[in-house]
Amino acid sequence: MFTIGEFKGNVVISLKANEEDRFGLTFGLTKAKLILDNLDNIRTFYENNKDKIKRKTETPAP
Repeated sequence: MFTIGEFKGNVVISLKANEEDRFGLTFGLTKAKLILDNLDNIRTFYENNKDKIKRKTETPAP
């Protein structure tokens, strides 16, 4: 899910995994361009490291 908004007079996009996602990711046009220019590198990074994702599904020990 995404929303378009404004921060300090600049247009930004906010990405969230779902409605309950408290943090998500927000960035503006400069970072969007950087991401688009490096999409293949980001994809390769993800594919090479996706087995290392740590999910917050475990309950911490008391």
